[in-house]
Amino acid sequence: MSLSVAPEPGTAVWVHARGVLTLERPRVMAVVNLTPDSFSDGGALISPWGDDPDADLGVEVCRELVRQGADILDLGGESTRPGAAPVDPAHELRRVLPLLRRLHGDPELTGTPVSIDTRHATTAAAAMDAGAAMINDVSGLADPGMAAVAARTGAGLVLGHLRGEPATMQRAVHFDDLLAEVAAELGAAVERALRAGVANDRILVDPGLGFGKTPEHSAALLASADYLTQQTGCPVMIGASRKGFLGALTGRVVGERLIGSVTAAVIAVLRGASVVRVHDVAATVEALRVVAGVRSASSLAAPTPGGR
Repeated sequence: MSLSVAPEPGTAVWVHARGVLTLERPRVMAVVNLTPDSFSDGGALISPWGDDPDADLGVEVCRELVRQGADILDLGGESTRPGAAPVDPAHELRRVLPLLRRLHGDPELTGTPVSIDTRHATTAAAAMDAGAAMINDVSGLADPGMAAVAARTGAGLVLGHLRGEPATMQRAVHFDDLLAEVAAELGAAVERALRAGVANDRILVDPGLGFGKTPEHSAALLASADYLTQQTGCPVMIGASRKGFLGALTGRVVGERLIGSVTAAVIAVLRGASVVRVHDVAATVEALRVVAGVRSASSLAAPTPGGR
């Protein structure tokens, strides 16, 4: 949940426009797609009476995600799946603002920050003014106005790694040195954000699994958080949930990737991720509780000096 008091000195934090999230444990960001064409759950929140999202249904879904343990709600009005057509920011806002305004005033969701998943500075600015706390920019500041919006509004900012546009990003994918190039390009985005006035403790980076990457690239980047934190100086968010590389590894279609998605979230956390972005909140939260419990109890299994 969001904190209104200062965390203990030395605790890693993610500062955002509505408060502070401590990162002493991995945080779960819940995917809330308000689109008809997202790769996994497109259309799930679209009204049966029109083309726009059903805000009443959206509120109930968000309440349930928080009951399941979501720390952040990530609202998106534009699909960024491979091959997706761009959405005009005005249309994007028509999809996200009604629900965002409802969430901002909902007493059941007090203390749960809302992120706006967008590549567009105008969308981000309007969403922040309507109550969002964070901006999740998969493009890593491709819109030259995005960093200024984040600085002005005090947003928490996720900088994703993406070369090109979602419509074309899977064409001619090539890296000479995957980890080094992703780290360098994310580092450059961090520097642009800092120059614009975004504070370092408001920035996370995301290596962009599935965004202009082969399945093998995405599998490698799943375990990259420790390295990326060392290289960029920022905590890392990993979004592997239900993505195509899991299908390549398991042979499962998108609706059958629960086990793969939860396994991926656990691997990401064990390799240093501070936030995981997921569709299946309850299962992920349960798995991460097991990870935390094993870590906590591990000292009991350590050999005692002089013991037998």
